[in-house]
Amino acid sequence: MKDSTRKKIIIWFWALLSAGIIAVAGLLAAVWFFADIPSFSELEHPNNNLATQLISVDGEVISTFHVENRTYVQYQDISPNVVNAAIATEDARFESHCGIDFQSLGRVIFRTLLMGDSSQGGGSTITQQLAKTLYPRQDVDNKLQMVWIKLREWATAIKLERSYTKNEIVSMYLNSVFFGSGAYGIKAASETYFSKQPSELNIQEAATLIGIINKPTRYNPVLHYDQSKSRRDLVISRMHKAGYITEEQMAEAQASAIELRFQVQDHNSGIAPYFRDMIRREMSAKPPRRNQYLTNDDFVADTIRWREDPFFGWLTKNSKPSGEKYNLDRDGLKIYVTINSHMQRYAEEAVCEYLGGYLQPAFNRELRHRSRAPFPDDIEDATYQTLMTQARKWSDRYRTQRKAGLSEAEILSQFDKPVQMRVFAWNKKGYADTLMTPDDSIKYYKSILRAAFMAIEPGTGEVRAYVGGPNYRYFKYDNVRQGKRQVGSTVKPFLYTLAMQEGMTPCDKVVNMPQTFVVNGDTWTPRSTDNPKDIGRTVTLKWGLTHSSNNISAYLMKQFGPTAMASMMRKMGVTSHIDEVYSLCVGPADLTLCEMVAAFNTFPSKGVHSTPLFVTRIEDAEGNLLADFTNKHTEAISDRTAYLMVNLMQGVIDQGTGRRLRFRYNLKGEIAGKTGTTNDNSDGWFIGYTPKITAGVWVGGEDRMVHFKELAMGSGSNMALPIWGIFMNKCLADPELDIREYDTFEAPAGMNLDLSCTGGDKETDEEVAASYAGEDGDEDDFFN
Repeated sequence: MKDSTRKKIIIWFWALLSAGIIAVAGLLAAVWFFADIPSFSELEHPNNNLATQLISVDGEVISTFHVENRTYVQYQDISPNVVNAAIATEDARFESHCGIDFQSLGRVIFRTLLMGDSSQGGGSTITQQLAKTLYPRQDVDNKLQMVWIKLREWATAIKLERSYTKNEIVSMYLNSVFFGSGAYGIKAASETYFSKQPSELNIQEAATLIGIINKPTRYNPVLHYDQSKSRRDLVISRMHKAGYITEEQMAEAQASAIELRFQVQDHNSGIAPYFRDMIRREMSAKPPRRNQYLTNDDFVADTIRWREDPFFGWLTKNSKPSGEKYNLDRDGLKIYVTINSHMQRYAEEAVCEYLGGYLQPAFNRELRHRSRAPFPDDIEDATYQTLMTQARKWSDRYRTQRKAGLSEAEILSQFDKPVQMRVFAWNKKGYADTLMTPDDSIKYYKSILRAAFMAIEPGTGEVRAYVGGPNYRYFKYDNVRQGKRQVGSTVKPFLYTLAMQEGMTPCDKVVNMPQTFVVNGDTWTPRSTDNPKDIGRTVTLKWGLTHSSNNISAYLMKQFGPTAMASMMRKMGVTSHIDEVYSLCVGPADLTLCEMVAAFNTFPSKGVHSTPLFVTRIEDAEGNLLADFTNKHTEAISDRTAYLMVNLMQGVIDQGTGRRLRFRYNLKGEIAGKTGTTNDNSDGWFIGYTPKITAGVWVGGEDRMVHFKELAMGSGSNMALPIWGIFMNKCLADPELDIREYDTFEAPAGMNLDLSCTGGDKETDEEVAASYAGEDGDEDDFFN
């Protein structure tokens, strides 16, 4: 080849190359000056959906509200293993380029423009991939549009490199990418796949997660384990090639299995799902309307709350500075709640251990002998048919097919035909795949016992634990605040409180005799289940509450009347409707567990009733305070009355229907409480308190017709109290909670009343205590 020819080729080569570079530079300049390049604020926080976090009182993120499960973490909170794996796999020259890797530029252009591969063949830098989050590819209609978007990405990448350090860029990238299984960002990914924080990830875990980024479905270790492991091992080898790990570390990591602790972070998972759902309902509430409520009392209570409680309806009442409403699923709020994560776990574990491990299996054994299980054999046919018809029409199957246009006859004809379905089960998986008819599935679900638990702190009124049911995924109904059930004998402390407030004492004596009430010419005598040998004896009020005597409660009702008792209940925080009738003394009122626990919390709080507090403050994604909250504290009863009631209710634990806490659960120290059981054993209650925590439990069926046959199994002391006992033992074993056996209730200053009640009545108490020595004991919470 002649020198002149060679010279011309070289000139043309450099001319064309220079022209290309100038053209690209010109296009970039045009994009830089004329295109809509994002601001610094947008670069730091792209248009992503940030998860709102619920942060416990002990600093743990217990749950999130999200469309995309995404929570940002700082660079220093990400394991170096993750950073190294990302750089080695996604962008080997990350530390040296200016945002665009020109060595890969030709390959990217070739595959994008000529081959139509919109993924750029893996040639994008980490900075470009971060920029790409601002320009979703689903909006691309043609290649020219892709070129324009690509140029914007390049310009954005350069702008990122000029404005941020490499550490800031890689952390923004790791916070933005999708890891499959609903996890956006490294924090959600590490929690979803390994139940760890990003700072805790080891080499193989980090490599697994970075490997997922390339193809979140194909390399998902839950869906495709072998492919995920191969991809992980490739990432590990690239980490070795880049010099981040030694050959020995590579060999050890590649030889290990992928040890998952997988849990999808959806709205059904994590701790405190019922609590989170309640928070959403409260924050999203609209102004109350009378037609939304069954009773005027409930409507009035919520109307007052709407006016006085800034948290109730917060999303409705408040707006951003721009005037736009806050979005719980997208705005990345930080909601600081009063839940203690330790106590919440203990509460959920207690419900699961007792309900799933003992009570439900015992109930199932009883149901095997019923002809119309889970209902009793003597259920009237009309009642049975009504319950089943309602259940069919309330089912998802009925509503879905009705909406699709099927006739009622067509839909109902399917309910006796077996189909494959997945149902809730008390096993490790939490479900069972089975073949059954829809009618049988209705009966099956109605046979599952439900439960509710709430714990609240004396003095502050801050709620520390909240369990609304056995399993949120399958049972969405919140039995803490939504469910109202008859309270049985747990209502009696209100009547005794009235008596103490009016000057009586635990040692005051009455004759144990049935009491008859005359109302509009009709007579009513509460059913007595006292031991016949105790009828006619003179007993103390302390004896009466210890053994939940209907006779003594009826005696007190005669002294003070239903209006005074209802007034006392309202002073102590009961807002639900109360019928002011004589039978109120034995517990027909339908109340929520939440208001009952808060009312009982008045006793260890020295007479001060505190409305339950669930949230202390709300911050935006930047940590700016948006709102803080306090609760209302009202002196409901005197500190003297409160202490007398503590003494009365300690008798229930030491000698009465709550004594199982002593001999079965070996709980020592000062405990007070009250059991409750309603007609036919439909509802079992126990509310107890120590000087530092008040907690309540309710257990029962979805329908009141679903219940144990015998009192020994269906009493509050057997259905509800054990959950309280399990929970309290777990709390006592946790030194971080500072709940001790030696905690004591403080008597009011100057109070020197003798509460031993030994003046001739001790022998009677001992004799009666002996009659209650059996393990199951007797509950006397029945009423006519």
